[in-house]
Amino acid sequence: QVQLAESGGGLVQAGGSLRLSCAASGSIYSINSMGWYRQAPGKQRELVARFFSGGSTNYADIVKGRFTISRDNAKNTVYLQMNNLKPEDTAVYFCHAVVLSVPGFSPYVYWGQGTQVTVSS
Repeated sequence: QVQLAESGGGLVQAGGSLRLSCAASGSIYSINSMGWYRQAPGKQRELVARFFSGGSTNYADIVKGRFTISRDNAKNTVYLQMNNLKPEDTAVYFCHAVVLSVPGFSPYVYWGQGTQVTVSS
């Protein structure tokens, strides 16, 4: 079993910044990908940014140039630095990880509980 512990959400004015953190713990052999999704009220959950095991990243077009994902492999932790926040960034942000716990078995998808980000205009 793997746990994802998120932190860093909150309320900020438009143009401000927030930094989210997500630490994975538990039965981890390797992490195939790890990153962030978000879900606004009445909308589907969408990708924000993620790392792949080889080090490549994937960003949603709407956040490119404003958000930066980084990681600390030794701590199994990813960070999301969000700058120039806009009211439309308001959502619950979920940490997401695809983790291989036992070699030779299939990886499993894990989700954090979510952290609220609210951007006021």
